[in-house]
Amino acid sequence: MSNNIVSRLKRKKIEEVLEAGTRMDGRDLNDFREIEVRTNFLEKSEGSAEVRMGKTHIVVGVKAGLGTPFDDTPDEGVLMCNAEYTPVAHQTWEPGPPPHGAIELARVVDRGLRSAEILNMEDLGLVSGEKVYIVFVDLYVLNWDGNLIDACGLGALAALKGAEIPVFKVSKKNEVSETDKTQKLELRCEPIPITIYKIGKHFILDATADEEEVADGRLTVTLDENNNVTTLQKAGPVGFTVDEIKKCINIASEKAAEIRSQAVASE
Repeated sequence: MSNNIVSRLKRKKIEEVLEAGTRMDGRDLNDFREIEVRTNFLEKSEGSAEVRMGKTHIVVGVKAGLGTPFDDTPDEGVLMCNAEYTPVAHQTWEPGPPPHGAIELARVVDRGLRSAEILNMEDLGLVSGEKVYIVFVDLYVLNWDGNLIDACGLGALAALKGAEIPVFKVSKKNEVSETDKTQKLELRCEPIPITIYKIGKHFILDATADEEEVADGRLTVTLDENNNVTTLQKAGPVGFTVDEIKKCINIASEKAAEIRSQAVASE
């Protein structure tokens, strides 16, 4: 039986269940799976978080160090997200350069953080045009069962909230050296992504791998703690009408505070 036929049969069954107002695993359409978050457990990082969202399992590490600013922002630090699909996470993932999915994951999470202006980048500048802090947010997927964007977005926020970065001092000659002190990474806001998946006429949250496979499209809505929409990111072959986008924003607004509350620092 071809994968195409299997996918069509899977979609038919999923849609039948959605018509009854529930999911294959018994959840309501807007329910997330059980979420577990652990933070500050990686000794070699400035901040870290482990997120389990159902069977989806990711780890986020935050590292901060010295680097060179971008030419158009000489007095601002740099925030950069990277994502890695580890081969153990899925039977089709292999070692090597990051695939398209990993690149897209990093970009969506990165955009959600930077568009919300989660950090005051000028505070991360040291020597104009020469030395600034570079804050890396590294996303590692250990097991994939859908909804990586929301899991990694939650993990990134949790890791950044608990991060303590090294303190550098600048001499009168603009020489930069590291001290033995650290300081909390101050966050200006707490953006969280909520991804809504469209399957036929139905909209669901926290899709599993099977639901993602048959989805027509997805819309990721990133909101800050004041429920301001900071980014929208659409993917998939099927478009969303204006009314559907408004519906998705409303769904995300109702869920964001609940998911954000999981991003608490722990030891």
